Formats: sequence, C-alpha cells, structure tokens
Amino acid sequence: MQLIKCLALVFCLLFINYSESQDQNVADELRVIYNKNELYGAEKMDLLQRLAYNELNDLDAALKYSNELIDIAKAVDSFHYVYEGYLNKGYTYSLRGDVDEALEAFFKSSEAAKKSDSTDEAASYIAIADVYSEMGNSDNAELYYNKGIELFRNLNDPESLASALFNSGDEYFNSKKYHLALERFKESEKLFENLNYPIGKAYTQGSIGMVYAEISDNVLAEKKINEAIIILEDLEDYNGIAEYLNYMSDIYLNRKELETAVIYAKRSLDIASRNNIKKQIYESNFKLYEIHNKLGDFESALSYHIDYKVYRDSVINLENERKAFDSRTNFEVSQKQAEVELSEQKRKNQRIVIWSTIGVLSLISLLAFNLFKSNKFVKATNKIIAHEKERSEALLLNILPEETANELKENGKVKAKKYDSVTVLFTDFKGFTSYAENLPPEKLVEAVDFYFSHFDKIMENHGIEKIKTIGDAYMCASGLNDSEKDHAHRMVKAAIDMEAFVKNTKHDEDIDTSFDIRIGISTGSVVAGVVGTKKFAYDIWGDTVNVASRMESNSEPGKINISHDTYSIVKDSFQCEFRGQIAVKNRGEMKMYFVNSVSETV
Repeated sequence: MQLIKCLALVFCLLFINYSESQDQNVADELRVIYNKNELYGAEKMDLLQRLAYNELNDLDAALKYSNELIDIAKAVDSFHYVYEGYLNKGYTYSLRGDVDEALEAFFKSSEAAKKSDSTDEAASYIAIADVYSEMGNSDNAELYYNKGIELFRNLNDPESLASALFNSGDEYFNSKKYHLALERFKESEKLFENLNYPIGKAYTQGSIGMVYAEISDNVLAEKKINEAIIILEDLEDYNGIAEYLNYMSDIYLNRKELETAVIYAKRSLDIASRNNIKKQIYESNFKLYEIHNKLGDFESALSYHIDYKVYRDSVINLENERKAFDSRTNFEVSQKQAEVELSEQKRKNQRIVIWSTIGVLSLISLLAFNLFKSNKFVKATNKIIAHEKERSEALLLNILPEETANELKENGKVKAKKYDSVTVLFTDFKGFTSYAENLPPEKLVEAVDFYFSHFDKIMENHGIEKIKTIGDAYMCASGLNDSEKDHAHRMVKAAIDMEAFVKNTKHDEDIDTSFDIRIGISTGSVVAGVVGTKKFAYDIWGDTVNVASRMESNSEPGKINISHDTYSIVKDSFQCEFRGQIAVKNRGEMKMYFVNSVSETV
C-alpha cells in the first residue's frame, strides 16, 4: 500500500535519523554560513550534515555537501560523520529514484556505523531494508529489518524501535504475511501509545485495520481504520484520512460491494478536494471510475476518468505516464469500451429525442390551432410563460451573481474576471467526519442543510456571495461587485453572526445535532468565473482563497481567525487578538488574529 510506504520513510527519518524535520528554509540559511567558509573541524562537519539533510530543492547540491562531509570526516577518522554523510547521500539518491546508488551509500554508512555507534548501525540497517523493500526484494528487506530491530531492542530506544517495527510490518503486509504484519503493527502501536505520539498511533491503527481487511475481518478493519481517522482529523492530517478512506473503498470494490465502495471513495474525494490534495484527488477519481464502470454507469465513469486525468497530469510527469502505458493497457481498453457503450446509449437517446420532438411539434401545432381560436387562452398561456421565465431567472440568480447571470444570458458564456480586493471566508465543522460515522445519511443531510440554510440567510443579510459548499465546508466571498468597498467589514460581521448562531444552537434542546465551527478569513485579489457547460458552477481562484482556507484550518473551535491583510482593513472596527506568527503548511509563518467582538467605538 502506497500510504504505508510513505509513512515508513517518514517514521524512519523522524525517529532514527534526526530530531528535526527537513526544511528548505533552514538549508537556505545554512548556505549563507557555508559560503562564508569560516567554520572548521566538527563545526564544519555539523554544518555540512544539516545542509545535506535539509536541502530539498537542489539534490545535486545535497550530494555535494554529503561528499564533502565524507571527505572531511574520513581525514580525521570521524566515523560518526562518515556514517552521517553516507546516510544523507543514500536518502538523496532515494529521493531521485536512484535505488542502486542509494543502497550502495547505505551499505557504506553501515560500515562506518559499526566503528561508531550501535544506534547508527541499527539506523543504517533500517535504511538498507527500506531500499530493498522499495526494490521488491522481500527476503533481504526482512533480513535487514530484523537486524535493525534486534539492535534497537538491546539499545532500549522505544522511538526508533516503534518506527522500525512499523516499517517491518509494512514489508510483511506487502508480501502478504498478514499475521506477522499484525504482530509488528500491534507492538508498534503500543510503543507509540506509551510515547504519547498520536500520529504514530493513528497510522499503526490504520495499518492494523488494513491487515484485518485483508484477512476478512471487516468489523475490526473498519473499527481500527475509523479510530485512525478520528485521531488524524484532530491532527488535521487530511492526506492520511483520504488515503485510508480510499483503501476501504478498494476493499469493498474487490468484494463486489459496490455501493459501499462508492460511499468510501466519495468521502475520500470530498476530503481531498476540500484540502486540494491533488494526488489523492486523482486516485479517488480513478477509484470512482472503476466502481461506476462495474456498476454499468458509463457516463459517470467517463466523467470521473476525465477528472482523474486532469489531476494526474498535474502531478505525474508525462514521460513517466508514457513509460507506464503498457501497465495500463487493460484499463485503457476498459475505458474505450465504456466510451463505446456510452456512444451507443447517446445514439439511442438521440432517436428518442427525434421522435419526442416530432410529438412535441405535433402537439404545438394542435395547441397553436386552438390558441388561434381562443384569445383568452393565449393571454393565459402568456401569463404562464412569463411566470416560468421569472422562475428560471430567479433560479439562475440563485446560482450566479446578478452581473455574471446577465452576462451569461446575453453572451451565452462568461469571461473570467479579476478582482483586486475581495474577502473570502471558509468554515468547517470540528469533528464532522467522526460524527458522520454514527449518523444515518438522512439525518446527516438534514443537519448540514439546517446549518447551511441559516448561513445562506446570514450571507443574504450582509450582501455576501455564497460560492459553494464541499461536504461540511462552507465558502463565500464579498467584494465581487466593484461598488462594494466595505466587503471586509461585512464579512467579519457575517462571521460573528455565524459563530453566534452555531453557539446558540448548541443550547437549543429541540436540535438533535450540534457542532463546533472554525472560521477563517483573508482579503486580497481573486479571479472569478464560471466552470463547465453542464451543471456549471461559479467559482473563485487565487492565493487569497488558499490563505483563507489556511486561516480556517489554523483556527480553533468557536473562533474567527483572520489574516494580516484582513486585519489591516478592519482593525479599527473590531477588537482583535494577535496570535503571533504561526507556521502554515507550504507557506512558512503567517501573522494571524482572532476577532473577539465589534469595537466599542463603532
């Protein structure tokens, strides 16, 4: 399973190699010191080790630092730094996909480690095992995992032992030795629990669940995977949640329980889409393609396949796709068959449309004759037509902003438009995924509709444009009309109303379901437009949207978290609490503020 492979490397790096996570910003800062060329001896070797480890953008530079570290360390017989140099070199080759070179480097690191430290030696064995595992050499992988684990047991190093056991369990899982995998995962889970390391516990629980699934214990499989998902939701590790949901879908697909498989795959796609996890989006779309193909719903299958290709091509190099062509031959043949059957169905539909049109024209002719005889009937018909036109226009305005709807009616299409200053809001219900597990589907829909309907009224009261909902997430924007200059203030007021409504609902005895809400807001430029020609949707894009989403994910239940851009506009009208600079995934540190209330001076 690809998820476990990824985590195996993560745990190995975290517990066996270094206490800090890789960070390109650290490498950039260290390079400045390196270029001054003022350090020598142990300080220079430590600098080179940290540089090689943190350099992610330029792997050739990382190899250069590793080789320089090895040369200096050998000159002074510093076997620990020789080990570090070869270990970094091996990991860099692994990132490049050069497994043979990686394996050679890791063997040299183990030779140096034997003269240095038992912990280093154990870590090098696990690294060697990981490469053999990646190469598909299970016998050698198991051999070196066992050597590393035996050393870690003697060293009384529970952190490194837990990750090594996890990696070893992964190898047993992939070689279908499920009972051995279960033993390793359970021991790893207990260690992570004793260490109070929730992400380690979550992934071992999920892995245990996958083993149970493979040995046909569905009850325990779902129990353990759902326990993992609950922990990962608290940690906001949406990638892991989406991966596990997709795995559950795959299990039910193989067992031909297709309706259940659809539910899990859609949940996976929903979470991946909300958090823009492109790799998981295309994997979930592919899974839904497979399921709908087996259900005989070829039109839906084709739609999911198109989305799969769009996201796949944005993640995977096209050259790699051509190399993988042969391995996907059966899939392409199946897809062509789906297209042929869909085409045949369309021809049948066209024949139906032709005969229906003839029937309608005949009916219209008869109606026209009768209308000619009755002026009163003509007036009544015109009134009905006018009423239906009003309903159609009202429906269109319910989907699109007025300006956009008018453009669509006049031109038949809408051009994308850039707005220099717009305020975007995201909301999310805390614990929704775990709550949804225990709620009947009709009750779940009823609960979400209850909240979102009230949110719609709040948006209408403040003149704000609702953009869309994705699962339990709600997105809106103000300032999409040039005349709206107070969009940030109105959005914050709307957020306060939303938070108050959710808070009051928790005390309403007539309401069966209640949640805590997190709200995030940011202000800046966006691009807006209409997507698609069928079931079209109005949407917005841009960095402001991404920042607003990050504000929501870094908010707290019952809190309104705003970016510095929004704060600069509304600071005189609202009482705000500076939270400091908070690390944001893929963006570094960002200033954030909680909105506490409307300012007394307003």
